[in-house]
Amino acid sequence: MTQLDTPQSDHSAHLNAEQVGYKQTLGRRHVQMIAIGGAIGTGLFLGSASRLHNTGPALILSYAFVGVVAYFLMRALGELVLHRPTSGAFVSYMREFYGEKAAYVTGWMYWMNWALTGIAELSAVGLYVQYWIPTMPTWATVLIALAVVLVINLLSARAFGEFEFWAAIGKVGAIVVFLVVGVVVVAFGLNVGDHKAGISNLWSNPGGFWPTEAPYNWYGPLLVMSGVVFAYAAIEMVGVAAGEMENSEKEVPKAVNAVIFRIGVFYIGSIFLLCCMLPTSEYTAGTSPFVTVFDRMGLTWMASLIQAILIIAAMSSLNSGLYSTGRVLRSLGMSKQAPRFTLKMSSQGVPWAGIVMTSVVFVFGALLNFLEPDAFEIALEAASIGIVFTWGTIFASQLRFRALVNKGVIPPSKFPAPGYPWTSYFGLAFLVFVLVGMAISGWQSSPYFWHKTTFIVVVIGIPVLAILLVIGWFLVRKNVVEHTGGKIKAVWSDDGPTYGRDVTPDDLDPAENGEEDR
Repeated sequence: MTQLDTPQSDHSAHLNAEQVGYKQTLGRRHVQMIAIGGAIGTGLFLGSASRLHNTGPALILSYAFVGVVAYFLMRALGELVLHRPTSGAFVSYMREFYGEKAAYVTGWMYWMNWALTGIAELSAVGLYVQYWIPTMPTWATVLIALAVVLVINLLSARAFGEFEFWAAIGKVGAIVVFLVVGVVVVAFGLNVGDHKAGISNLWSNPGGFWPTEAPYNWYGPLLVMSGVVFAYAAIEMVGVAAGEMENSEKEVPKAVNAVIFRIGVFYIGSIFLLCCMLPTSEYTAGTSPFVTVFDRMGLTWMASLIQAILIIAAMSSLNSGLYSTGRVLRSLGMSKQAPRFTLKMSSQGVPWAGIVMTSVVFVFGALLNFLEPDAFEIALEAASIGIVFTWGTIFASQLRFRALVNKGVIPPSKFPAPGYPWTSYFGLAFLVFVLVGMAISGWQSSPYFWHKTTFIVVVIGIPVLAILLVIGWFLVRKNVVEHTGGKIKAVWSDDGPTYGRDVTPDDLDPAENGEEDR
């Protein structure tokens, strides 16, 4: 008898036990704006400045190419979410399809991703505030921004959703204003400072459309994709939020299918207009290219407004980081792969202990800002590894899920990704390419070895991280084995449930079904 002959929940109920305690309070407008907001962040607002300066107009192609990969990713994630929505997201899917060790690695890599991303976003807030108050210490800005998003997250999932809704409104509004102004300026060939805007700037730009002569390299637009991946990071937030949606089955497909449109309009449209309005050499790292354009046009009030929106955008990312890591840490805690206190939840269904744990790490961002002025770029590149790994787990989980569906082990998702298995294979191959590109660009970034930050992060950082994860698994393995009764392999094998019996939430201890630590 195949698994299709019996209810799927009979064999995977223990996976859903981690949902106990959460409240489905995120409505349609929250979901749509979380999806939109995840696609618009500091990677576009701030990070695109240095990429434009170093790459030229061909950056448009870089954003477009990675945008296609991002769409494949979201379709793969959408298929998994409609299979089983869970706040454990990627950790829970890796546990189901690859076992407890894979869940352990995935969870801690995702946590590291957001820990480093949070430091990068805090750095961005510091840079934005200094636009108005040059003497404001970045560490002070970090603490204020962190306190705000921490309070929001500790209130409830709905409070998180409300903040994301209005933050997304602000971000979308800022981009729409720029797009309208940019289209008018380019269409009528108006001046942006001393420079005349126009589509011809795409090829009359210093070095041409795809600069190949010094100080550029012909492969620049290819290598820059590692940074562009960071720009799209957080679109996977829909997967984490699915566990607290009122109607994930209806809302997730809508949000996922809109990704390609958002990428085309907001990202590629914005980069296209930025290239048409000023030579890319005019954009400098640390200053938003949107602010640069409005300043050159004499619209300083608009530049200030955009600057305020950018602060909200960075805080939105911070908000998402605390939200997602709190839930991922709880999922790890459920299987004894994280400290027991991460299981603690408030009466509002908030895993507050994990959120506080991440915020403590964020505080170190203040110290990093104080000691290292280039904190944003350093944390950005380091976070890219976590992003690449997280995206890889989504593709890998979708491949295994569909393979099991095709074998008749589990029922198909109501939202299957097109192009299986090639789109996921393509996505995985691209992620390997990103790591290679990071190493190459990092090596070229400086003549001094210890200043080759990205190279060191990839070539030395990844092996060190792997060693730490192996040591960590060795330390927690005994507890995980005891907790699961030795059942640490994937839930499903090629011919049905791996361990051949039903597992229910009653097999879990009181802390896991939400009755303890409230």
